[in-house]
Amino acid sequence: MRPLRPLRRTATAVAAASTLTLSLAACGALGVTGDSSEASPTKGNDVTVGLLLPETANTRYDKFDFPIIRNKVLELTDKQGRVVYQNADADASKQAAQLQQMIDDQVDVILLDAVDSHAIATGVQKAKDAGIPVIAYDRLAEGPIDAYVSFDNELVGEVQGRSLLEAMEAPDSSDKIVMMNGSPTDPNAKQFKAGALSELNGSVDIAKSYDTKDWKPENAQANMAQAIKSIGLNNIKGVYSANDGMAGGVIKALQAAGVTDLPPITGQDAELDAVQRIVSGEQYMSVYKSYPQEAESAAQMAVAKVQGKDIQFDSLTQNQVDSPTGKDIPALLVPVVALTQDNIKETVLADGIYELSEICTAEYKADCARIGLSK
Repeated sequence: MRPLRPLRRTATAVAAASTLTLSLAACGALGVTGDSSEASPTKGNDVTVGLLLPETANTRYDKFDFPIIRNKVLELTDKQGRVVYQNADADASKQAAQLQQMIDDQVDVILLDAVDSHAIATGVQKAKDAGIPVIAYDRLAEGPIDAYVSFDNELVGEVQGRSLLEAMEAPDSSDKIVMMNGSPTDPNAKQFKAGALSELNGSVDIAKSYDTKDWKPENAQANMAQAIKSIGLNNIKGVYSANDGMAGGVIKALQAAGVTDLPPITGQDAELDAVQRIVSGEQYMSVYKSYPQEAESAAQMAVAKVQGKDIQFDSLTQNQVDSPTGKDIPALLVPVVALTQDNIKETVLADGIYELSEICTAEYKADCARIGLSK
């Protein structure tokens, strides 16, 4: 795999462990005991974590992120801590109000997955002024954030772009593809796009490229319908889709236009519908990201921050990143993997994200058998 380029790392940065269950014992492997006697704790176990997530179009937030963070906070605080959760439904103004409410309610720490990374900066500053640490979760918010935990976002784009080229089988620079990028207000989308372009530029003809409002599948479907009219149905050799929801919209547009032999289409998030489309061959790949690892790490960082366990916090954040408003932000970047028909068993099944019965329903039973995905 090519060297990682997305975000600046310190010389002491270490790779994140590829395990789903992070524990305080695991921190001990990094030379951290988590013993409060070593860290002059500022808060006991009665920790209140404010969790602000961006939208519901992507099912991961309600299905994985929130419950994992909640359960990890309970574990770390002997069931005395709690998580106050709000979802903004892709509305930046709504999220700003939710953030202000958490400041007013004097939560101890805020995990923030921003709808609009720039617009939320004022709210982050207000939290800072109120003495409430803010940890950017999944998306790098602007303002005086205390730390950042996410995936290696440019690497995500690189993996997607590289996979698309592999699926196209010796593509020519004249082969036309469509890029369906994410929301222009999401800094991650810019990083995914940059990583993908590092692979795609010069290898194929990017005939159409869209920044898709709010990541919505219906917007991706409309964009794709427009691309089909502009490029010509039979001239599209591949589609870069930044996530699985939009890949679904792309496929609907292609099928509505009469395509029976779909071109290779990428995705991200390993949503159940997407895994099933990969099984059936409608979607070529997705990017599997360990939500448990990201979410549990965020919970550990939040609790360690307010309990004054600085050694533990520092060991969890051995990377550094820059935002438009901050430099050398402590960070944890979690690794990713391309999910295809070949490694469904080793990824989402092995990690317990889905059961085989959830993927191989009656509709997909024959496809599962065809690719050797059965008991």
